Amino acid sequence: MVKEVKKDPTDLSVEEKLKALYQLQTMLSEIDKIKTLRGELPLEVQDLEDEIAGLGARIEKIKKEISELKSNVASKKIEIETAKTSIEKYKTQQENVRNNREYDVLTKEIEFQSLEVELCEKRIKEYTEAIAAKEQEIEKNSTQLEERSKDLEVKKGELDEIISETKQEEEKLREKAKDLETTIEPRLLQAFKRIRKNSRNGLGITYVQRDACGGCFNKIPPQKQLDIRMRKKIIVCEYCGRIMIDPELAGVEQGKGGQE
Repeated sequence: MVKEVKKDPTDLSVEEKLKALYQLQTMLSEIDKIKTLRGELPLEVQDLEDEIAGLGARIEKIKKEISELKSNVASKKIEIETAKTSIEKYKTQQENVRNNREYDVLTKEIEFQSLEVELCEKRIKEYTEAIAAKEQEIEKNSTQLEERSKDLEVKKGELDEIISETKQEEEKLREKAKDLETTIEPRLLQAFKRIRKNSRNGLGITYVQRDACGGCFNKIPPQKQLDIRMRKKIIVCEYCGRIMIDPELAGVEQGKGGQE
């Protein structure tokens, strides 16, 4: 059996090029419908994953801050014990002083160490309050994290279900579209993709409907309509830039409703 040799895309007639483009448009529109079916779910899943990651990082950061505060509390407790030991030492030394000057010096040291104890106790109180506030913050964020994790599980389940139902169909369409693209002249294909990208409804090529462009619905002059029916050159809408073909080439009966 003789293998069919594919035509060079540049050797195709204008009619063949237009037909291939319209077939490609049809496949891409079907893929768009599948994406629409998924709706905002992929974005919602991504947003939830980002939020969960952010909450997790925030909780870890707060835990680290609590650890540092607890370390500060322990340090201040050691300072208090050191100051109290010094106070007891100075009080003992006061019992054996030889003059008032020595007694006054030791009294000032006792006062200083007592102030150190008060300051440390004040700092411990501040640290303890900060720890309590941060523990409440962890509890709040943990609750939020649990709720978001449940939401994510639900959204992922919905998305996985839709993907499982449409994946095979989408893969087939993408494969067909990829094969079809090889039959279209690269420059024309690039122009089509650019028009499609800039189009609100994703149409890069459309057919004439009631003497108007099927994409933007602006009226087409009679001479241009004739050129479109002749299929001798590529005609684009002067208003929206879409490539136009006649309904017959698109396989649409005259008088039928417009494209979606």
